[in-house]
Amino acid sequence: MMITSVTAKPKQTDDDTEQQGALHGIKVLDLSRVLAGPSCTQVLADLGAEVIKIERPRIGDETRHWAPPAFSDDTSAYYATINRNKKSLTVDITTPAGQKIIKQLAADSDIVVENFKVGNLKKYGLDYGSLKRENPCLIYASLTGFGLTGPDAERPGYDYIIQGLSGLMSITGPSDSEPHKVGVAVVDLFAGLQLTIGIQAALIARQHTGRGQQVDVALLDSALAMLANVGMNHLASGEVPPRLGNQHPNIVPYQVFAAEGEEHFILACGNDQQFTKLCQVLAVDWHQDDRFMTNPARVKHRKLLCDRLVDQFAQHSRSYWLDILNQTGIPSGAIHNVAEALAMPQAQAREMVIDFMAQGSPVKALGNPIKLSESPVSYRSPPPTLSEHTDSTLATLGYDSDMIAKLKADGIV
Repeated sequence: MMITSVTAKPKQTDDDTEQQGALHGIKVLDLSRVLAGPSCTQVLADLGAEVIKIERPRIGDETRHWAPPAFSDDTSAYYATINRNKKSLTVDITTPAGQKIIKQLAADSDIVVENFKVGNLKKYGLDYGSLKRENPCLIYASLTGFGLTGPDAERPGYDYIIQGLSGLMSITGPSDSEPHKVGVAVVDLFAGLQLTIGIQAALIARQHTGRGQQVDVALLDSALAMLANVGMNHLASGEVPPRLGNQHPNIVPYQVFAAEGEEHFILACGNDQQFTKLCQVLAVDWHQDDRFMTNPARVKHRKLLCDRLVDQFAQHSRSYWLDILNQTGIPSGAIHNVAEALAMPQAQAREMVIDFMAQGSPVKALGNPIKLSESPVSYRSPPPTLSEHTDSTLATLGYDSDMIAKLKADGIV
């Protein structure tokens, strides 16, 4: 994706030179693929780290082929989502020559990120125990389906399967229908963020100890943590949480309602004061009714109250209700489709859509949500073409042109 310019510019220092990112000088060897691991390494790259992405010769990360849609150079939109600001080096790690290259890179890296099945890299001498002997300061971040320990450690992990196993799907979707997954691979993305947090914690710890360590993050663990208050509801009560559709298990009214013409909107009364304001807007005295006066009472009488609200909201349009609710300070909002969400002036103002020029054509990408005042994220390079940086990276390791040509002829890179 030959991106020639980026509309969103990183902030400048007083002398008008580009600021270095927060992780400038940190070297990351990225052995991960698909979504969870690469989403982590893209965050590190956006923050200024140098990230070398290892891909299979000729094939690359399989998400390169998860299309349509794709950009004009056939880079899939999926791959482009989580691989900007990286270098692509193709290496066959199943060969001794390929393993040597990875070991050379790891010896000079601060961080290795991998999401192979547990034990797979050990047979190549690329596991944490092997690499830390040459680089005791190495932070080795492993993202797996079920973690490095436990009876299921060797099982492969997939976001969809984990959403089901973890209980997330059991609480997602209409109460009178089948369980639903979340519309994006939320477990992969959440686990990627957890891995990022673990890596940065390990970097801080290394400043104090001088030693690296292994970071172990599992999709299942991350999904179980995502159960949050619903998981705690079970631990507190012993009861299995029901699927409530768009309703909240602990707060009422806190759900989607239909206005006149079946236009839907969200109402989120988080406390008794907001509910009282709602009653005043509706010109009803329900806030003085013992059944609805407090949130616990409203939860107990959820159906009775919400049926009344359904009748009330059906009398006017969505725009009418959103205007009056927002003016009164009652939390509410429209339900946007993706196009509407990305077109919001607030999203544009926060640079959550980045404009590129690729081969003379405009290309848009999702921005990074992290805003740092002194060392902001930057968008330095597009997702790399397959093997784009193989020659230059090998040159830094001491390989001359003849040696590189031989590796290519042998299918090693």
